[in-house]
Parts: sequence; C-alpha cells; structure tokens
Amino acid sequence: MSRRGATLAVLSVLILVLALCIRAIPVPYVVLNPGPTTNTLGSVQVNGKDTPVIQISGRPTYNDGGNLNFTTVSYQGGPGNDPDLLTALRGWLSSSSAVEPREALFPPGQSAKQVETENTVEMQGSQQNAIAAALNELKIPITQVAVVAGVQKDMPAQGKLQADDEITAVDGTATAGPTAVTTAMKTKKPGATVTLTIRRNKAEQKVAITTIASPQDKNHAILGITLGGKYVFPFQVTINAGDVGGPSAGLMFSLGLYDKLTPGSLTGGKFVAGTGEITPEGQVGAIGGIQQKMRAARDAGATVFLTPPDNCKEAENAKPDGLTLVKAGTMDSAVKSLASLQSGGSVTSLPTCG
Repeated sequence: MSRRGATLAVLSVLILVLALCIRAIPVPYVVLNPGPTTNTLGSVQVNGKDTPVIQISGRPTYNDGGNLNFTTVSYQGGPGNDPDLLTALRGWLSSSSAVEPREALFPPGQSAKQVETENTVEMQGSQQNAIAAALNELKIPITQVAVVAGVQKDMPAQGKLQADDEITAVDGTATAGPTAVTTAMKTKKPGATVTLTIRRNKAEQKVAITTIASPQDKNHAILGITLGGKYVFPFQVTINAGDVGGPSAGLMFSLGLYDKLTPGSLTGGKFVAGTGEITPEGQVGAIGGIQQKMRAARDAGATVFLTPPDNCKEAENAKPDGLTLVKAGTMDSAVKSLASLQSGGSVTSLPTCG
C-alpha cells in the first residue's frame, strides 16, 4: 500500500472511531422536535378502534368537519435518557429543532416515571379546565365540588378521608367547591367534632372528625387535608387525547368542544391549529416549544395558528412561511376570531402577533 493510501486508511479509522465516540457520549440536554398534531374534531385510535377525540353524551352535537388541531413537541432526552452528542449537534443545526439544558425542562432528580405522572395529571386538569371554559363561553351552568387532594400523616383526617373523596357538606350545610369548605371550617374551634358528608366511589357517607389547632394559628381548627376542586358538568364529555401529556392543548380542546356544541363550522373552512393552556374562566396562558408546534402545524397543512399573547414575540421570530399567527388571549377572543373567518372575514383583520 502506498504512503498516501496508508494515510487515508488511518484517517478513515480515526474518523470512524471519533464518530463512534461522539455517538457514545451522552450530554445533559434535551432536543425538541415538531411532534404530531391531532384534530380535535377528528378521531384517534383507542384500543384499535377509531374514537372521536371529543365524545359528548346527553347533549345535541353538530359534526361539521374542519380542522382545529392541537400541536405537540417530541422530546429526545430527559431524565435517565440523555441524547448522544451527535443527536444534540443535529438539533443545534436544524431550523425546526431546539436544544435546551435538561435542567431547564425537568427539575433535578426527577425520574422519568415522575415526569410521566406529572404530565398525565396536567393533561387531566387541562381537560377539565377546557370543558369548563367551553361551557362557560356557551353560558351553560356548571358546578364545582371540593375534592380531597391529599391527607397529611398523623393528622385527624388520616384513616378517615382519602384522596379523591368529594366533600359535599360540612355539618349538614351543602358546600359547592373548596372555597365553601374552607369558609365553613373557619367557623369551627379546635377540638370540635366536624361531620363531613363525602362521596366515595359514587356512594355517599358521613364521617365525623375531631379537629386540632393549626401549628401556625392556635385559634384555627384543621383536619389535616389539602383541598382541590372538580367540576361537575350537566352532560358527559370525554376527551381522548392519545399518548399526550401536559396542559398546552387546553385552548384547542375548548374550541373543539365549542364547535361540536354549536351549529356551523367554527373554522370557516380554514385549517386552524394552535396551542395554549386555558383556565376555567377562559384565560389563555403561555406554553413551551412554540417554534416546534408551529412547524408541526404548518407541515400538517395549517394556515392559521392560534397563539397565546405571551408567546407572540418568540413565535413571530420563528414563524414558518404560509402560517398566520392569530393572537388568542382568551377563549372568547379566539371564538370571535374564528367566527370572523367563518363569515368570510380576512385573516389580516384579526388580532395577529405581528
């Protein structure tokens, strides 16, 4: 073999070894890529069967078609699953990806199982908020019930209450939501016995608990529980989101439900996608991964993207060609913007991010 050939052979081996080393080196980063988008007016696979994303029982519905897609981010990396250096470098070089330090997205010490559980809880809460926001927008009455979120160890409620118990009354007085329970407890003295009416596994029962004084305020009676709230809707709504977690699909769930409960297509024939957390009152909050979600929406065919106001600046700087960003600060403003499109209004007349 000539000297030139030998040199090339050695260089080739060195390059191969370097490439293998790069692939073997994990780095504490997460690569964010465009994820799947799902039409809230369409269907997903559940146990091998096509199932509507939004199922409504006990109320007339209207299936007008169209696209109101929620968007997602696909993650490479996370707790216990750091990407290799080559994957991170590819992410840095890609215009549709982003590379973030692991700690910026996941708290130190958090396990993959904890992340999955947290995302599931956030998705469940997001769905409840989305349904409440849509029904509030439609002026359909809803109620709220207080729910035991947790029972503190070595406190009076331990062994008598458990997580997910619904508290419907305190000493015989009906309580509509956690605020009502807290207000009722303020009238009790430490050492007093309080009788709670609870609903557990759809069966109602009464539980008597003797209060103790709060360590922070000796005049304040406590049971040793943390309270949460759960909405009770006048008809059944089930959201089948597939293998998706987190709260950022809330706005699009709300709009999909609103569209199914009202005649006529809310999109006016436009392919609409979007993102945003939502409160029961219809306020839309910022989310992460806006760049990847816009790219996913455009690749799926969307021309209109509903954007939380606090994401507008970042979104405008990374907007794909052919996608108009419509600012959606509330459920009401999003509905009005889509109603304008439905009636033939111009996209340019809407509250855009630019």
